[in-house]
Formats: sequence, structure tokens, C-alpha cells
Amino acid sequence: MGIFGRKNDESTSTGATAATAALTGDYTIDPAHTTLGFVARHAMVTNVKGSFQEFEGTLHLDGADPSKSTASLDIKMDSITTGSPDRDGHLKSADFFKIDEFPTMTFRSTEAEALGGDDYRITGDLTILGVTKPVTIDLEFNGAAKDPFGNERVGFEGKAEIKRSDWGVTWNAALETGGVLVSDKIKLNFDISAIKNA
Repeated sequence: MGIFGRKNDESTSTGATAATAALTGDYTIDPAHTTLGFVARHAMVTNVKGSFQEFEGTLHLDGADPSKSTASLDIKMDSITTGSPDRDGHLKSADFFKIDEFPTMTFRSTEAEALGGDDYRITGDLTILGVTKPVTIDLEFNGAAKDPFGNERVGFEGKAEIKRSDWGVTWNAALETGGVLVSDKIKLNFDISAIKNA
């Protein structure tokens, strides 16, 4: 059941189906039911997982032309959490995210495409520490439903990989056994629930 094409629905002259056309519109990301997570390799032997607790974002879905769909996200860097207050404090410091100077990380989409089935790809500008670089996110559409409160929801899962050094986040420490304490490669994971605007 793809958001932009369902096999059992009759297509309109625009290529959209009645079901997908109903999904077209503006949505607000629901922070209470959304997870913005990341994974970094620590000491070359294990993964440390973290997430951001405070953020706001919007989606525009176009059921007739997925390339016109957009996404926008603003993340408060002070809300980073990894389960360790000491580590969180270090990440907020000048060694990493310099949150006093750069309190927000942002994403603004520049391109969207349907890959077939439930798979989509969105490319956009990710800004960290005042540095803006492109990033591509692979998304899977999880479906649409009306919740018990009457909200029309859509859900997506997404993933991407970035190198933190591309944004100037370069702090590290060498290990006696070789290698470094924190990986340059960071995996980003998204579980997104968004509510259609009235």
C-alpha cells in the first residue's frame, strides 16, 4: 500500500488514486509519537544510541506528484540524550555541538521521489554548527489511519548515514589499541508520526 499508488484503486487522470489523493495536504509532526535517533560506534567495539527529545516539524504530502512533497524539521540540541548525563553534557559542549552558539539543528528538504511500493527518498539540507550539507534519507511509508481522537495520521520510518566531520564535528580521542573513541560515521534513524492539519 504505497502512499502514492495503490493497486486496487482506480487512478484519476492525474495519476493519483482517490485514496492517495485524500492523503494530500499539510501535516505536523507529533513529537509524542515520533523518535529522532542516532547511533555512533564507541571505542570501536559497541554502539551508543541516542535521540533528541524536543523538535518540531512539518510535512507536505502531494498524492498526485510525490516530487512536490516537502519536509521541514527543527531540533533543539539541548534535548540530546544518550542515557548518560556526563556523555550528554560532553555532546552539548564546545567539543561537539556547541549548543550555546548553535542551539538548533535544521533539515529542509530540496527533493523527494517515489522509489516504488512503500519506499521513498527525500534529499535536503542539514544544518549543524552553522554548516549546511546535503543528506539523503530513505523512507518507508507505514500507512495512514484515523486515531481515536479523530486525527488523520501518517507514519514513516527512515534512515540515513552521515559523516559528522562533514559538519565540523571532529572531536575524538585515540585508543591505545588503535582506532578512535567515537566513529566519524553516524547512523540516523527516524520513526515519524504526523497529524494532518485541519
